[in-house]
Amino acid sequence: MSKAIIISNRLPIKIVTKKNKNTLHHSEGGLATGLESVFKKSNDNIWVGWPGMVVKDTDAQLDIENQLAEMHLKPIFLSKKQVDGFYLGFSNATLWPIFHYATNYARYNDADWKIYQEVNEKFAEVIIPLVEDGDTIWIHDYHLLLLPRLIKEKCKNVSIGFFQHIPFPSFEIFRLIPWRKQLLDGMLGADLLGFHTIDDVNHFIDSASRLLDTTINSNVIFYKGEISSVDAFPMGIDFEKFNSKLPKLQATQKDVANLKRQFGDTKIVLSIDRLDYSKGILPRIHAFEQFLQKHSEYKGKVTLFMIVVPSRDSIYRYKELKDEIDKVVGDINARFRTLDWRPIEYFYQSFPVEYLSALYQMSDICLVTPMRDGMNLVCKEYVASRNEEDGVLILSEMAGSSRELGDALIVNPNDIGQIEEAIVAAIKMSPKEQQIRMVKMRQIIEKFNIVHWVKIFMEKLREVKKLQTSFKTKSIAENMERLRARYANAQKRVLFFDYDGTLVGFNSNIEKTYPDKELFDILEKITNDPKNKVVIISGRNHETLEKWFGKMNMDLIGEHGVWFKIGTSQPWETINGLNNEWKKTVLPVIETITDKTPGSFIEDKSHSLVWHYRNADNELGKLRANEIMNDLNFIIRNKGLQFMYGDKVVEIKSAEINKGKAIQRWLDLTNYQPDFVFAIGDDVTDEDMFRTLSEDDRITVKVGQKFSKAKYYVEQQKDVRKLLKDMVSL
Repeated sequence: MSKAIIISNRLPIKIVTKKNKNTLHHSEGGLATGLESVFKKSNDNIWVGWPGMVVKDTDAQLDIENQLAEMHLKPIFLSKKQVDGFYLGFSNATLWPIFHYATNYARYNDADWKIYQEVNEKFAEVIIPLVEDGDTIWIHDYHLLLLPRLIKEKCKNVSIGFFQHIPFPSFEIFRLIPWRKQLLDGMLGADLLGFHTIDDVNHFIDSASRLLDTTINSNVIFYKGEISSVDAFPMGIDFEKFNSKLPKLQATQKDVANLKRQFGDTKIVLSIDRLDYSKGILPRIHAFEQFLQKHSEYKGKVTLFMIVVPSRDSIYRYKELKDEIDKVVGDINARFRTLDWRPIEYFYQSFPVEYLSALYQMSDICLVTPMRDGMNLVCKEYVASRNEEDGVLILSEMAGSSRELGDALIVNPNDIGQIEEAIVAAIKMSPKEQQIRMVKMRQIIEKFNIVHWVKIFMEKLREVKKLQTSFKTKSIAENMERLRARYANAQKRVLFFDYDGTLVGFNSNIEKTYPDKELFDILEKITNDPKNKVVIISGRNHETLEKWFGKMNMDLIGEHGVWFKIGTSQPWETINGLNNEWKKTVLPVIETITDKTPGSFIEDKSHSLVWHYRNADNELGKLRANEIMNDLNFIIRNKGLQFMYGDKVVEIKSAEINKGKAIQRWLDLTNYQPDFVFAIGDDVTDEDMFRTLSEDDRITVKVGQKFSKAKYYVEQQKDVRKLLKDMVSL
């Protein structure tokens, strides 16, 4: 039976040491709770991670390992140096600030990077012996970005999922990391990469497309002959735990009673965060300070109940933040307090979940304003706890959860005035409006809970594995023996070849992509066989095709089907009825775009216009291509023209002209009845050709791993010539 292997930086346990004896307790964290539906499904499942403490003594390590084995947990023991370099260093002094857009806090230390690599490799060394064919491996978070690739290299017949719990930054931020390519390469070892929001998905895809040699189709990435899917999976919480289980506990009810006695009719504004500069704690405090300054009528009636959970306080930046929070809170309390009221109740400590449940139930407003957050589950826990369906959530637009909880009061965490106004609006909000908003948010959180999150991730991972299998069966390399046999047994063959991107690679100068000696040798070998007819069908103009191939024993089709030459000694013919009057209207528009796009140029063919942006900035080129479409859309539609998008080109031509119709015209003109049909091409202009040759016995091949109407694919252009040589036994 296949098993699940869950991998995270920390194991879902707490180790309590008393009198030199270690006692292990299960963690109550959201991730641990959610993954129980996977982890506890089989006794063979394993969770691998660091136990959370440095254990030097080998006997102590063995004791912990034995105890953890009973819980199906596998520890990775790290030295003090590894914890410092891997966790405190690269993970939290490099990746964390970059991924949270705090670039001024980022540290680029080569020694930390090497330890990060070392620890990821150590995880792999422990995990790989545990892996068997068919296993599902789920890796979690930014500490282990290299691990998917390390496992993929050694374990082929497994499913690897990766989920990042923090944001993924835009390309302009991510590119600051010196080891950016290695990190992306590591992540793309996973079959499925999950993020909280579609913004994170788009940022990752953008970085992968710019930094690595990838082919991307929607949210599917083709890289190193592999397929990875990238998608958004907003993480949920254990709704029932906060909605019904915790409120029924005696400890929770006791805490509720104590809070009622302590605060009476005072409105509570709740703030809970881990100590971190990404949480927006100081701007939030200053917003509350401004609220007190501008609204003296609420003096003694509103309290900010602020919990800051200690975190990484051995790091200087965090110590500095803690000192600043202490100072600002102390100053506000000194200025505004009365004999029986403190404006801010501030606690630098963690609390048991029962007490947090009581706070969620008792707080009138929950203030969650991170500068950048992957999801933020505090706001969801607050909403789930509101059994009376009242209360107001004020939520930062920079938190991933804001994409789901649109009925919160959404604020910009940098806008202190807006946060202050939101506090006032929340206090004044009518019970009816509170209920309308809260009911909607509770319905969302109840449906999209933690179990649902796990379920949809695992379902998607299974879908990706099926997609990979279907692409593997389409690989021409996997079907070469059958292809050679069909070629050898055929008596009448026709082979349709696209030119640019297929027979030759691309060049920034289109005039330099002329055929070389190797290509001529291959074509000569194929055309010398009397059983073969070769047709080069290209977007190139007919004059160029004549210069290159006019004397060879093959037929030529130029400009996607505008021009035909059937037979070496025959003249070129064109389709009757085509006119170029439309160019007078279209050309000035494209010339204007070209003047705004350095590196772009126009190719004026006999019956089409082609705008090339291969030498232009890629993003600017895409933008200008869209401009051409928008500016010319009405004209194109009314003049019987069409856009054709190729590899960094936009072509405008008659809607009656495409490679599919050209092939059908060639078959009609020649009356050729082949028993072997082969066609190969690399871009969207070749899809019409593949559609026309869609019968089961016809072989169509796409260059590059892209979704296509072709039956097979080769991975790269350089593989085309090898394919042709293998097919004809050259």
